[in-house]
Amino acid sequence: MIRFDDVSVRYEGAAASPALTGVDLTVPEGELCLLVGPSGVGKSTLLGTVSGLVPHFTGGTLRGRVTVAGRDTRTHKPRELADVVGTVGQDPLAHFVTDTVEDELAYGMESLGLAPAVMRRRVEETLDLLGLAALRDRPIATLSGGQQQRVAIGSVLTPHPRVLVLDEPTSALDPAAAEEVLAVLQRLVHDLGTTVLMAEHRLERVVHYADQVILLPAPGAPPVTGGPAEIMAVSPVTPPVVSLGRLAGWSPLPLSVRDARRMAGPLRERLAGLTPEPHPGADSVPAPRPAAGGTVPDSAPDVAPGAGTATAPAAEVSRLSVRRGRTEVLRRIGLTVRPGETVALMGRNGAGKSTLLNTLAGLHRPAAGTAVVGGVVPHRTPPRDLIRRVGLVPQEPRDLLYADTVAAECAAADGDADAEPGSCRALVTALLPDVSDTTHPRDLSEGQRLALALAVVLTARPPLLLLDEPTRGLDYAAKSRLVEILRGLAADGHAVLLATHDVELVAELAHRVVILADGELVADGPTAEVVTASPAFSPQVSKILAPQAWLTVSEVRNALSAASPQAASQAPSRTEAAR
Repeated sequence: MIRFDDVSVRYEGAAASPALTGVDLTVPEGELCLLVGPSGVGKSTLLGTVSGLVPHFTGGTLRGRVTVAGRDTRTHKPRELADVVGTVGQDPLAHFVTDTVEDELAYGMESLGLAPAVMRRRVEETLDLLGLAALRDRPIATLSGGQQQRVAIGSVLTPHPRVLVLDEPTSALDPAAAEEVLAVLQRLVHDLGTTVLMAEHRLERVVHYADQVILLPAPGAPPVTGGPAEIMAVSPVTPPVVSLGRLAGWSPLPLSVRDARRMAGPLRERLAGLTPEPHPGADSVPAPRPAAGGTVPDSAPDVAPGAGTATAPAAEVSRLSVRRGRTEVLRRIGLTVRPGETVALMGRNGAGKSTLLNTLAGLHRPAAGTAVVGGVVPHRTPPRDLIRRVGLVPQEPRDLLYADTVAAECAAADGDADAEPGSCRALVTALLPDVSDTTHPRDLSEGQRLALALAVVLTARPPLLLLDEPTRGLDYAAKSRLVEILRGLAADGHAVLLATHDVELVAELAHRVVILADGELVADGPTAEVVTASPAFSPQVSKILAPQAWLTVSEVRNALSAASPQAASQAPSRTEAAR
């Protein structure tokens, strides 16, 4: 169905090495093919060659030949492939044409001239498949990021294309919604013979569904193809289930929790009597050093009583309610985040997580109750003052980026934060070692743009850091670097509040977990207690080794090393590739 013949892509003005080189492979009809590799290796470029967006829309020079259902994408523009290929990019907002959910689902079919009766039936089918029926009349602009992502996927399903090209399709979805979307894709592959080519960093969600895996190991390197277990054995990016299998020496490597549980008996015996290193909970946050900017000047507006002390909360919310239009998005929320604490906000799409973060950043005015950050009321505080107390990295990192180069973004961030020159660039280097100063932010991958936006916000070292889906688009190595940076900030007394669907990140990083549902707080407690209480939020290691209390591969590795250093040293070195 899809064939690459010695394909390479080079962008004018980009680095000396091409974005893609030596791509020579075939994706058969009716298979789900998973594209994996570190951030910035060309995954989005490869997907773009299938839809014709590369080079017709993005520019650049494409050499070789890409054919889809016999059509050459060099001679067929994207509109001439629309009846065959459906594409959803990393940014769903860039995908939308209409204003409401139902209109967006119908738009692609209208463009192809399908009969009204057919359009109506397919819209209803897609609303049910993706759990969007309750949102059919909602304006797209009022939806959460995850809901928008489901609408974007639904809009390319309704025309019934023979090929689906998906770039990070589950990155903004909660675990239950991601399972629903992947089940739909699997049904299309198995029942209708649809060909799916998908790039995804959250391999723990998708690798066991794949028929074939394409690995792009490094920028400009030719791809490696094979079965999922075969590629996972050599891949630099692997999900926790595979990392645990490498550590335990299992063969063949398991790809799903079910397969791993069947092999985990001997490992459970080795771990019997051992306990994980204490996972920090809400009552065990170390006494932090005062964070920079943690005191409040006398002239600060709306300063709360007692603010400015090292023991004052970084953020305090009491009986908070927020309305957006006629909808009450948050209802009577109470939450305290202390200096040195990392708190994860979890819950299904549309639960109110982003609204809570935006309220603490001063973007929403409470309808009732109070929100206090660093001793001030956010929505009444001038932005120039508020930036010293709270920093927000939104779901769409491009909202923070406006310069023409990475170097210019870093220089502007240093100036805005009154930081030493080079401070932002050092953070960018820590997160993105291979990004040059002259790169334009729009030429970065979604994950790289997010890392750059994070560095821009961190430059001011705000006492409270708010992160909305901070691992969206990040590979496991970049995620590991992010964890280390956030741990260092917490140790220095900064508070971190992150909204995320990434249960593996939460298991590694968070002291506490707060779960929201329909705008209400339904759980708040230490990470180990909250995430293991619900299958939807449990990390893979917890599911595999239950009823033993393990959350991450690193916990298991450290316990085995402490119990038997010699045995641990004989484990394959590739176990360090992912957590």
